[in-house]
Amino acid sequence: MGTISQAELYRLIAERNAGGERVVVATVAHTRGSTPQRRGAKMLFFENGEVAGTVGGGCIEAEVWAEAREAMRTGAAGLHKFSLTADEASEEGMVCGGTMEIFIDVWDAAKKTVADVQAATADAVLMS
Repeated sequence: MGTISQAELYRLIAERNAGGERVVVATVAHTRGSTPQRRGAKMLFFENGEVAGTVGGGCIEAEVWAEAREAMRTGAAGLHKFSLTADEASEEGMVCGGTMEIFIDVWDAAKKTVADVQAATADAVLMS
């Protein structure tokens, strides 16, 4: 799995939502220290178990996957914090040792469409 462009992200969500499927979007909201992905990285989770994109791989992605399955089941979005301690990282063969906050959002075809989100963010300005 690799990173996913914003255009591809919206295309995949629209395609699945048009078919009546719920899609879970995990977005790296904040990082501190050494982490495998930067803020803004995204991963999509589909009802059939397929995924697209990445939020970092390894143990973090497994934990995010578990939270995404729960969000798929309940429809509830939330912000989740994941720690990559030096001990955990070395056990997994990673060099990371920071923390990541990942926002997990549920895109339900009946509640929100890509066109709605694009329209709402058309005039938005990103400040960092």
